[in-house]
Amino acid sequence: MAEKMQTEAEAQTEEHTLEQVFEELEEVLARMEGETSLEESFQLYHKGMDMLKLCSEKIDKVEKQMLVLDEEGEPHEFL
Repeated sequence: MAEKMQTEAEAQTEEHTLEQVFEELEEVLARMEGETSLEESFQLYHKGMDMLKLCSEKIDKVEKQMLVLDEEGEPHEFL
């Protein structure tokens, strides 16, 4: 079951923008704050953690692609 949720989280992150994934994370949090069984809370927790991990990887990828222009207009890698 956890593998299925991780696969779903990976697919969602690849298909959606970061903003959309963050909105989905907020929905997961709201469900966790409501009345859920311990098992469902555990599954939601893992789904959220998987989504956060994939978001972090996506952000790291974008940061590596960013360039900063110096005063003379020369590109340099973003640090």
